[in-house]
Parts: sequence; C-alpha cells; structure tokens
Amino acid sequence: MAIDRNSNKFTFIFAIIMVVVVGTALSYVSLTLKPLQVQNSLKKEMINILGSVGVEAERENAEELFYANITQRITLNYKGEVVKTSTGQIDPKDAADPFNVDVQKEFRDTELVQEERNYPIYLAEVGGKKLAVIPMVGKGLWGPIWGYIALEEDFNTVFGAVFNHKSETPGLGAEISEGFFQEPFEGKKIYDESGDLVSINVKKGGADPSNPHAVDGITGGTITSNGVSEMLKRTLGIYDTYFQENKTQLSELK
Repeated sequence: MAIDRNSNKFTFIFAIIMVVVVGTALSYVSLTLKPLQVQNSLKKEMINILGSVGVEAERENAEELFYANITQRITLNYKGEVVKTSTGQIDPKDAADPFNVDVQKEFRDTELVQEERNYPIYLAEVGGKKLAVIPMVGKGLWGPIWGYIALEEDFNTVFGAVFNHKSETPGLGAEISEGFFQEPFEGKKIYDESGDLVSINVKKGGADPSNPHAVDGITGGTITSNGVSEMLKRTLGIYDTYFQENKTQLSELK
C-alpha cells in the first residue's frame, strides 16, 4: 500500500518518530558526557582552592596538585563543630565528602534550617606553611559572586584570596577576578586587637594602606565591592566559633 506523504497522518507519525529519535539521541549524549562534565567541574573547584594558597594549576594537573597540597577536607555544623573529615581521593557521588557540600545552598538557602547546614573548610600545607581555606558565596550587581580565602595558622592573617563572578560588568565589577584586586588582601587581618571579628572591608574611594582590615574597592563597581564585603563578613562569621576554638596553630588540630 502506497504511503501518502502529504497526508496529516503521515506528518503526525513522522513528527512523533523524530521526537523519539532525537530525544533518545540527546539523552544518550547527555548521559555519556555527564561524567566528563562532573570531572571538569571538580577540577575547576580544585583550581580555585589552589589559587587561594598560591598554587597555580591547570586542568591537566589540578588533581595532582590538589592532593599534594590539600591535606584535609572538613565539614562543620552550625555550631562550628567538626562533623566530617576526609582525605584522599574525592568521590563525586559521595554527598558526605566536604568537597561535595553545595555551598550555594548551605550559605544562601533561606528555607534550610540552621541545624541542617554544613560548612566546608580545607586544610593545606604549602611551602612549609599550614593554611585553612574557606569557600564563600555572595551577590554582586547582576548575579552571584563567590571565592575562597586562605588564612594562616593564626586563623587571622590572610594568606591569599580568589574571587569570581557570573555576570558582573566587564571593566567594573568583573574586576574582582583580577589579581590587582585580590593581591591586596594578602596580609590583612580579620580580627581586631581585641579579638573581635571585623572581617575586611572593600572600601570605596581607597583604603588606608596601614589599615589591616580594609582594601581598595573597584572604581565604578561599588555594588560589587559592597557584595564582596558582605560576603566576607557573613561567611567569616559562620566560621568564627571554629576559629576561636582553634586559635593556637593548625599543626595542633586533630
């Protein structure tokens, strides 16, 4: 029996077949590429963490350098208590691994109750220095901003910091991802002489170089600069209890 290719029935059946075929092909491609996407995402975060402790890495050597320099991955609860410690290879499917904590959700989700929140921290040893790396997320002018800040053994002195963004304005707020903005954080203090957490203020109009708690803001990027200040103070406040209780030296931590 001849098929009437001009009939509505033929067109309808052909459309259904094409939808099924294309859908199946896309699903197969997605499933095939997903492990690679997960691995690339893992390496990207490793590169960012390593950047905060002054270790330059590329995708090709990110894992090797990460495991060589990051000695422990720790999860804290809302009280600042250690609830999980991990070392060795990261399993992307292991939700309990501190590396796999969804920082965006834990830090910013208003529907998540305090008692259920988890906060990751990374301990590192680089060039004989013991360091602690804290992840953070915040809000810029046009979308999310995020970063990592590395503290020295006193949990007070900044060793290094990296920041990035999703959609800040090029030449303005997007400058938070540049070295000239990040480098001045090195050596700054997050506690004042009385031991109170004051964080680091990204100051519009320029910061006094002698001020241990301030860095220059970005000209024309006031809202993004304020977003970084808010992100730092809020996030460091989350870890304050842990810092206060472990203020001796990282080498003494268990």
